[in-house]
Amino acid sequence: MLEKLRHPLLVILFTVFVDLLGFGILIPVIPLLLADPSSSYYLLPKGFSVQQGYIMLGFLMAVFPIGQFIATPILGELSDKFGRKRILSLSLLGTCISYLIFAFGIYTRSIPLLFFSRFFDGITGGNISVAQASIADITLPQNRAKNFGLMGAAFGVGFIIGPYIGGKLSDPAIVSWFNAMTPFLFAAILSFLNIMSVFLFFPETLKVRQHDLKIRWTKSLNNIMHAYSFEKLRVLFFSNFLFQSGFSFFVTFFAVFLITKFHFKQGNIGDFFAYIGIWVAFTQIVLTRKLGAKYTDWKILRVSFFGCAIMIFSYLLPTHAWQFLFLIPFFAAFNGLTQANSSALVSKSVDRTIQGEVLGVNASIQALAQAIPPILSGFIAADLSPEAPIFVASGVMFLAAVIFLLFYKPVVHILHQNSA
Repeated sequence: MLEKLRHPLLVILFTVFVDLLGFGILIPVIPLLLADPSSSYYLLPKGFSVQQGYIMLGFLMAVFPIGQFIATPILGELSDKFGRKRILSLSLLGTCISYLIFAFGIYTRSIPLLFFSRFFDGITGGNISVAQASIADITLPQNRAKNFGLMGAAFGVGFIIGPYIGGKLSDPAIVSWFNAMTPFLFAAILSFLNIMSVFLFFPETLKVRQHDLKIRWTKSLNNIMHAYSFEKLRVLFFSNFLFQSGFSFFVTFFAVFLITKFHFKQGNIGDFFAYIGIWVAFTQIVLTRKLGAKYTDWKILRVSFFGCAIMIFSYLLPTHAWQFLFLIPFFAAFNGLTQANSSALVSKSVDRTIQGEVLGVNASIQALAQAIPPILSGFIAADLSPEAPIFVASGVMFLAAVIFLLFYKPVVHILHQNSA
């Protein structure tokens, strides 16, 4: 039994699950802190307007992906030099500390501590690149797709459970001593258990370390500039950037939109996003596999890009909250198909020898796409309304769809080379 627990894949999957759980926990709680003056958890002092709170919320949502954009490629290189186990342990420790700082920031009503916590987690907690490298270390090429699929499933389960837990653990109507700090204390405990699992059950997976490797501290910026050099991937990279930007516009203020239009509480927000997560998981398990057997990645993307844009716009139409129940499955299906097939298409469009390099560039593009829109969303919501960023999200995704449809050319000869 102990030997089974020592399998590194189990620890990696638990790490990915905790990462997404922590992200999901934030979704129902953060809007109450800065964007809902009627909430007992509202932290802004008197004299601050609701519009200023929207702007501050946008910046708070942005500092984590900014930290990830800076640090994730560097952590990947550090793990090549010093080993996966050491860097994974340090990044998990950073995540655990960041949750404690965030909880303390809520307790002391210190907004600067909230910002420091999220940035610190972004800098130290970019362990997805290390987890991916660990999977590559221990997996034969013919099993790599399967194990990365398990990693995607861990992502999905974490995102389903995270918002639900965040909504429930912050609701004193469920347990009298629950408050806005409780979800973050719970996440800190899970992160600590994750650290212990690495110490006890995770063997070092990197057999040959690159001791002479020079760490490139500007690697993320280099990745963005390097993206243009891949001529056959330029359209795909740009479409992915626009799509991820649109999704970031949507996620940043959708909870605020639910609060202002439908008077959602944190428990309702958690249930809503968990329901989305269930349908995304269904898409990954059932639809992606079935459609992938019949259609190529780029043909699916030609439809799913447009589908995402249309479904996000449709979220502005309901007049009663129950109507979302019928829209969510379609949005989740189009979103799940886009996320899965865009990453697969990037991987399949280049030779095996530069897989890691290209996936690293794509990760930097996605991190940048998650960092800019939250800031813009705050100003847009302040100048117009909380639903305005959702309209922008739909427009940006529609632009991604049009660019992909008009300009993407399938890289047929590379695909044949990879399948040889």
